[in-house]
Amino acid sequence: MNPLVVIPTYISARRVKEMSTVIATYDRMTPLTKQGSLARCLSSLRTVRSLGRVAVLVVAEGAVENQAYGKVAHILEGFPEIDIVLVGAPELAALRRRMEQLGIDAAHEVGLSGYSAIRNLGFVLAHALGHDAVVFMDDNETAGGEEFLERAMYGLGKLTRRRVPILAKSGFYLNEEGSYRSSASRRWYNAFWDQGNAFDAWITQVMAGPRLTRSNHVCGGCMAVHKEAFKRVAFDPWIPRGEDLDYMLSLRMYGSDMWFDNTWSLTRESTPSNEEGLRFRQDIYRWLYEYRKVEYARTQIDLMQIKPASLMPYPGSFLEPGITKRAKRTAWLRSIARPDSSGYRRAARSVPMASRYAEENCMKYFGFQYRWPALIARMENDAYVQRMFASQSETASWRRGAAAAACEDDAHREGSARDLAHPRYDEPRDDGESLERPHLSSTSVDPGLTSEIRLNLPEDE
Repeated sequence: MNPLVVIPTYISARRVKEMSTVIATYDRMTPLTKQGSLARCLSSLRTVRSLGRVAVLVVAEGAVENQAYGKVAHILEGFPEIDIVLVGAPELAALRRRMEQLGIDAAHEVGLSGYSAIRNLGFVLAHALGHDAVVFMDDNETAGGEEFLERAMYGLGKLTRRRVPILAKSGFYLNEEGSYRSSASRRWYNAFWDQGNAFDAWITQVMAGPRLTRSNHVCGGCMAVHKEAFKRVAFDPWIPRGEDLDYMLSLRMYGSDMWFDNTWSLTRESTPSNEEGLRFRQDIYRWLYEYRKVEYARTQIDLMQIKPASLMPYPGSFLEPGITKRAKRTAWLRSIARPDSSGYRRAARSVPMASRYAEENCMKYFGFQYRWPALIARMENDAYVQRMFASQSETASWRRGAAAAACEDDAHREGSARDLAHPRYDEPRDDGESLERPHLSSTSVDPGLTSEIRLNLPEDE
């Protein structure tokens, strides 16, 4: 297989994470003036066997897009041995022009704003560049050894004994102590929100089982998706966070499934936060939206029904009636006991808005999902996109210029970054003339022998 490794990196002008919308608010952003963890992540890929192309997506506030682009390009200068494509505002603008030319209207659903839109952009890039799988990582993670990609591809595209295709899978995170268990506190103020114990009960069970099992959970920064899955099912752009687990639910609704590989892992760097309340507010929006989405899906005769009982011990309890009251009570309890008391009070007061958001948006994904297969099919092996990134990789000056822009003094930074860091791409042709396809690098990762896959599945699969 020839997977594309996709790594988003989030950059802000300040430490405050709250952005203009609930969708564009992220758990973790690197201040523009800080080094961040991207270089460490890329360093861990140097020893990975069969590594092919890596796409680094630059997610930044509009006011610092140019500086963020230059900063990331400067970091990439240190990894000439890795085939990296840099995707920031200029590449997105060129890609959108191409999509508009092809009659694709998905500016909200595919882009660099919002977790799911970023994931969908990874899918579009992979399909346009001719990859048959996507491996998602986050920039605060390090790959788990030279077999990382081989473990990621293991079983992908294979059939179980019952002829069920394995089209999406997740590994798991190890914390800096080497544990896969949740670090969530088991305290009295979590009496209505015992997410840590529920997760631990689930992962303890699957870690003791066969290598591949159907999964109730997804670690989005350690996830592999076959093209036969991403051609059919997109991420939901209306969910504020938890897009990875939501993708598992969407796969089930459309007749597929997510699988868990208990040998595939990476190490995730912990990120201390003084904004617990903001993150919990995002969780409130997430779970109320998820509950409404599952309920709405039950009214659609063409979708598979999802019952919370099938997702026990986690996340089934968060998809049951009463989640609204539980969220509000937990926010108030944490406002008493946790340091970020004001943040938790704001989270408690956001419950009515979160409920309204869920009711107004829970059905929108299904309209987009109806269009997705035709949308992404138009981008398959797209010659314009391939030529755009081939020119980026082959022209050494694009990284040197971007790095120079990042080092300019503050008085000239914005203009220099725009002039030097941002490559200029030709307009897509609309005269019907076929484009010459550039030679693109590729790799081949063996997903494993069919007999071996069958030996590492549960007996009833």
